[in-house]
Formats: sequence, structure tokens, C-alpha cells
Amino acid sequence: MLIKFFYTLRAAKLPVSVREFLSLLEGLEKGVIGSEGAASIDDFYFLARTTLIKDETQFDKFDRAFAAYFKGVELLSDFSQELPLEWLRQHLQLELSDEQKAAIEKMGWSELMETLKKRFEEQKERHEGGNKWIGTGGTSPFGNSGYNPQGIRIGGAGKNKSAVKVWEQRAYKDYDDQLELGTRNIKVALRRLRRFAREGSDLELDLSDTISKTAANAGMLDIRMVPERHNKVKVLLLMDVGGTMDEHVHRVEELFSAAKTEFKHLEFFYFHNCVYDFVWKNNRRRFAEKTPTWDLIRKYNRDYKLIFVGDATMSPYEILQPGGSVEYNNEEPGAEWLQRLTHAFPKYAWINPEPQGVWQYRQSVSLIQNLMQQRMFPLSLQGLEGAMRLLSQ
Repeated sequence: MLIKFFYTLRAAKLPVSVREFLSLLEGLEKGVIGSEGAASIDDFYFLARTTLIKDETQFDKFDRAFAAYFKGVELLSDFSQELPLEWLRQHLQLELSDEQKAAIEKMGWSELMETLKKRFEEQKERHEGGNKWIGTGGTSPFGNSGYNPQGIRIGGAGKNKSAVKVWEQRAYKDYDDQLELGTRNIKVALRRLRRFAREGSDLELDLSDTISKTAANAGMLDIRMVPERHNKVKVLLLMDVGGTMDEHVHRVEELFSAAKTEFKHLEFFYFHNCVYDFVWKNNRRRFAEKTPTWDLIRKYNRDYKLIFVGDATMSPYEILQPGGSVEYNNEEPGAEWLQRLTHAFPKYAWINPEPQGVWQYRQSVSLIQNLMQQRMFPLSLQGLEGAMRLLSQ
């Protein structure tokens, strides 16, 4: 049975190895689940996900493959649509006698799924206490807080433990690398750049060495300490602000928030359209509190990872010509400053929040790509992972 499950996961392009599959079988054989009774489908779901999936960006694909294999949930209906919360809010408690429960008809799986598909298409309002529609407190097989010998719980919490589909909530669907980013997703991608090292004073117990030294000391306690582990990666973040970047403010804020959380050594500055001879930290005082770009090159070491964030959308003159800036008369073209920065910081990348499909139609994007040696990545989970992988080399 589970051999076909393994091939279903591989068909879903999940990187599941034979060794991981054997670990799942070993766990089942040794009673990791179901030790105090029969194992539920939920127990198996969590065990399978733990042993087979090592990258949380793959959780959504696993959920869909799991559902497709166990009775073909995905093939019969689309559960991605959201139901109004009011439909699923419990207002009454259903109490049935044993005779009434026995009289409720139990559907087969195929009939159950086909019927649910029809309910999604037909239902237009909230229902409570009935035996047909998606709702609460009734005997319908769809909804919550009611009773049915074999139904699909939608919302609410388990009560009778008879639901045959609960994993289909797909709690991890936002980890799909093709979906829109959120701060949580960005953190997942940025972690690929982290490099931990033990530096500074001894603040953390070294348990293994303490046990070893205590044993060698005839049982006399010999406590050993080590420096705490820190993420030693240093990041210099330069972010485009204003103009066409206004429509990307929310996503760049999410990236900035995630970066501040993930990197202890983070320095950030702003620029507009292209980097010239100065940058700034406070947008309200951008002309009063300038930081010369030369200071960045002189102050920060070559081990800093340089990350530009911008849509690279501007007039080509702003990149190639002296005086091309739309705000002041710059003495040197932006291209000169970009080359100086990328020479000073060999590990660099450009993150572009614009859809990758429009890059080819904008001359300025092509110019920036060439100046970046094609190290431009989209602001998506997949794009960030590619940038972090490049910077970590």
C-alpha cells in the first residue's frame, strides 16, 4: 500500500528519498504511532511529514499529494475557496439519541466527495441544525459541531473523532515557493544565508564536554562552558525608496522586517532609483543627514554581503549619465557607483520586486542586470532562496 504512496509523492515532485521512506516504515513497525490503540489518519500524516519532508517550503505540496493519494481528495473537489466564517460558527449544541444516530445514513467516500463539491457550488447562505448543507449543529456530513457517522469537518474542532478529512486544511499552503511572500516566508528563505559560530565569552553549557570531563574526573563534576552561537553573517542592505517603489512598500517592509530578525549584523541605507555619491538612513532627513557612499566602502569590510532592493525602473540616463539623477546634479553616473560597490563587496545580489515577466521590456532593468553580472532575483521565495544560495558560496 505505502509503495504507491511513495510514488505519489515522487510524482508530485517532492524530493523524497528511499532512505526517508524506510525511516517511515521503521517508525510504523516500532509503533511510533498507535501505541495505545489504533492510529488515526492524522497520526500517520504527521509521522509521514516529519520523516519524509525536510524543507517546510514543501509542506503544501505534501498536503496536496497526501490528500490525492488517500481517496483522491484534490481530484474530486477544490477546497481552496473560503467559506464565510458565520456559516461555521456554532450557536447550538446537538444532542441525539442512539436510535437517531443509527438512523443517519453513512455515505461512501466517492458519494461524500461528489456531494460536497455540489454543496460548494450551490450553497449561498448559512445553515444550522439541518441534514444537507454545510453548517453547524446538524446531521449533515459537512460542517462542524453536529453528528454524522462519516463526514468532513469544516472549521470548528473535532468532537466525535469520525471525520475522514482534516489534514486538507493545508495549514502550510503559504510556504509554497510560487505564492506571495509574507514575513514568515521571507525568514525561511533568508535562513539559507546564516552561518553560526561560537564567539565571545563562555556563556553556554557544553553538555557533551561536561559529561566527558566529569566521567574522566572519576565522577567529580567538571562543568565546561562554550561561547554562545551567533549568526556571524554581515549584511549591507541598500533599498530603493520613492517613485515607482511606492507600490512595493508592503513587500519591501516585510523583507526588511525579516532581515532585521534573521541577521544580527545588518546595516541598511536608502537610495532613490540608482545609487550615487550619497545614501541615507532617515527618509525625512535625506538631504540633511547624508552618508557618503565612499564611507560605506571604507567602513565596511569585504566580508559584508551586499544586497540591493529596487525595481530598477528609471530612465537609462539616470544610470549612464552625469547629472542623470532626477533629484540633483550628480557628478558621476550611477553605473560608476554600482561598479565601485560591487568591486568593494564581491558577494552581492539585487532583489527586484517587479514581476520577472516585465524585466525584458525595461531598458533600465537590463542595464542594472548587466552591471550586476546577472545577479538579479525576483522578490519571491524561490528568488530569495536563489540569492541567498549565491551569497553563501
